[in-house]
Amino acid sequence: MAEAEKTEKITINLVAVDLGQVDLLVQEGFYANRTDFIRTAIRAQLASREGAVTQTVARREMVLGTRHYSRRELEEVRAAGRTVRIRVLGLATIADDVPADLALATIESVEVLGAFRAGPAVRAALGPRTA
Repeated sequence: MAEAEKTEKITINLVAVDLGQVDLLVQEGFYANRTDFIRTAIRAQLASREGAVTQTVARREMVLGTRHYSRRELEEVRAAGRTVRIRVLGLATIADDVPADLALATIESVEVLGAFRAGPAVRAALGPRTA
């Protein structure tokens, strides 16, 4: 499975009546299971707010989707004397072979709405720079 296709687990709390209604719709065959219902509901809400998401992503200068930072790319950033601000709505990843000192030298800040994946040392080093 591709990295961008992996799912993230969330927990929600519902009152018993709402949960019962979900279970009824599942029993009646409208949805395969509770997860199918929740995914469908979330996608419908996201579709209804698509314009707001698009405008906000543009205004905040974020990458929409997936952004991967390789060791080579970050070494080139360091060689050029620059830094990067990671701003992603979706999935941001830093390669497993990126050492913490390289991440600290090249990554100014991290703002990810969605999922951020990096090795434990890099995550710890960037912790204070993560919004």
